[in-house]
Amino acid sequence: MPDALYSEVTKAELAHRGWRMVKDRLFGLMMGVGGVTVIVALVTIFFYLLWVVIPLFRPAALSAAAEVALPAGVVHVSTNEQGDVLFTVAADGSYRFLRAGDGKLLGEGSLVPAGARVEAGVGDFRGPGLLALALDGGRAVIAKPAYRISFPNGVRTVTPTLSWPIGAEPIALTADGAALARLAVASADERTTIAAVDADGTLRLTHLAPGEGLLLDDEAPSFETTSVEVTQLPAVPDALLVDGDQQELYVLAGREVGYWNIRDKEQPKLDETVQLVPPGVEITELRFLAGGHSLLVGDSRGHITQWFPVRDEANNFRLTRIREFTALTRPVRRIAPEWFRKGFIAIDAEGTLGVFHATAERTLLTAATGVADALVLAISPRADTVLVVGQDGGAKRYGLVNEHPEVSWRSLWGKVWYEGRAQPEFIWQSSSASSDFEPKFSLTPLAFGTLKAAFYALFFAVPLAILGAMYTAYFMHPKLRAVVKPSIEIMAALPTVILGFLAGLWLAPIIESHLIGVFLAMLLMPLSVGLASYAWSIVPAGLRRVLPPGREVLLIVPLLVGAVALAMILSQPLEQIFFDGNLPRWLSTELGMSYDQRNSLVVGIAMGFAVIPNIFSISEDAIFAVPRQLTTGSLALGATPWQTMARVVLLTASPGIFSAVMIGLGRAVGETMIVLMSTGNTPVMDASIFQGFRALSANIAVEMPESEVDSTHYRVLFLAALVLFLVTFVFNTVAEIVRQRLRRRYGNL
Repeated sequence: MPDALYSEVTKAELAHRGWRMVKDRLFGLMMGVGGVTVIVALVTIFFYLLWVVIPLFRPAALSAAAEVALPAGVVHVSTNEQGDVLFTVAADGSYRFLRAGDGKLLGEGSLVPAGARVEAGVGDFRGPGLLALALDGGRAVIAKPAYRISFPNGVRTVTPTLSWPIGAEPIALTADGAALARLAVASADERTTIAAVDADGTLRLTHLAPGEGLLLDDEAPSFETTSVEVTQLPAVPDALLVDGDQQELYVLAGREVGYWNIRDKEQPKLDETVQLVPPGVEITELRFLAGGHSLLVGDSRGHITQWFPVRDEANNFRLTRIREFTALTRPVRRIAPEWFRKGFIAIDAEGTLGVFHATAERTLLTAATGVADALVLAISPRADTVLVVGQDGGAKRYGLVNEHPEVSWRSLWGKVWYEGRAQPEFIWQSSSASSDFEPKFSLTPLAFGTLKAAFYALFFAVPLAILGAMYTAYFMHPKLRAVVKPSIEIMAALPTVILGFLAGLWLAPIIESHLIGVFLAMLLMPLSVGLASYAWSIVPAGLRRVLPPGREVLLIVPLLVGAVALAMILSQPLEQIFFDGNLPRWLSTELGMSYDQRNSLVVGIAMGFAVIPNIFSISEDAIFAVPRQLTTGSLALGATPWQTMARVVLLTASPGIFSAVMIGLGRAVGETMIVLMSTGNTPVMDASIFQGFRALSANIAVEMPESEVDSTHYRVLFLAALVLFLVTFVFNTVAEIVRQRLRRRYGNL
């Protein structure tokens, strides 16, 4: 070759190599940037989730006290929703509305009609905003503060006034005008129930319901009144309470409380008498928790116990002690429940204020107020303002920051005894129509549902995917493999919403009507493959040459289709013979196993089809990548193909196969649409394959659009997302560690 031509070739080759090196470096740089970007994205997602979740666990905080000037002789104080207007009631029945900041008078008057007199110390101020005063002559008056907000000239203006649930005129509660000694009132939905005890210990119940007929605008509402003398008590009780639903009456005498059923207002019934505290301990305060279902009992030890009715085995309600709070060390003087949440505040004899939440069983805060033997303790409807009034009439106003008291480790992951339940349970139920609802934020049933979905999906997918990968990579004819492998991999591109739609609307009804056929197919398919394999092994060699080695699987496909068809054909007759034509009903009546149409079996099959392509593709690549010298050497030493597969190929490919399974697990754990559309989305903890469930991912998808931004519900959903993120991260980390160990152990075979 001439030197000039050789020189030109060398230059061209050097230029080509140089350009290739540049491209290699650029590609390497792009891969590095892409990898770093992925890591940065994951870290960003993690810290964003953490940023949203952290406020759930911030402790409650009480701001510095502000002195508030109140009128003399105050026996009751409440605030409006924003906490900037105070409503005070004095012992003589006079009331005032005051601006909280500077004490400016916004309105005043008297709850007592002219000529009437208030019975000293007899009143009911336990309801949220509702108050009742006992008057002379066995009468009572009931009122409730109301606040109208307007914006004249763009300035927020609060106009306070009074509303009268049963009218401004006093109502007579005793026929003979006997003086009242105890009074309890509940009013809701235009219905009012009043329990009263006179000085002789006679317990009376009065119920007022709206009268029939059309009312004109200028007419006062009329009420149908039902009055009944319930019983003659041995003495005047220490306290009376009527629940918010006006179905239960509690009569406290000493350490015992009488639990009365007043659903039938004309025939009240004493269900039981319960001792609330042990001997030697005195009850110092008795209040309802928000909703009027639970009793809060404060005692001389500083303990506060929660009680509510629970159905027993005979379906009767029994007042049951649920939980106890022991943060205070001196006798409890006052308890003030929150208006709309299951939290409450309490103050002891030394002036220590405690902030608690019943459902979460948390003591959120204790702080010294310096107000000994507090006369009044009040909390605003938004639970952000606390008022403490001392015996001398001096008042302190605190700001309270307590945004997410419902969240604790117990409420998220432990069994909680919720109101109205027979026992402690794991429950997720985040919303309700009533404002006094007890939110149930247990993540345990959601985590259980997530793992249940992953288990059944992998139970269905792993054997099919790995065995299919083994056959495709090692036994199948190369030309057939070139068709089968891409076809299965294309399944990974199928939208999961399509799989969920088909599973929920098409597959689930088929499985319900052919349930025995589904299980029969699971038996007939492997049996038919085994019999076909044996039959093929005894076929004469000349006939077997018709199909080249590795294409025998083409004969099994119609056989499997036939096995499934036979199972479906036999399903209805077998179900009619053995299960009276309805296997789901038989499971329920005979075995106590309820059957949901959209259940774990449907999810397992549908999600299995979504997971199979990933596990199959990675496993097949790992098996196919095993060096040929290993397999040929094994065969040359006398091992059979299956012995070579089991003892050489699978061990060498085990890191890749394990990675495939873990990637499939991660896919199953994070799957949303299939789980959302093909199961009942009921957050129950039942391992039965015939029961539905709710997964973390599906729960986020369902409830996030309806949650209030920055609410507890909203942040708990982000906590669920963080849990899902961490679980996936842990699975992937463990998978990588195991894969590396398997690689080091079997990589040198």
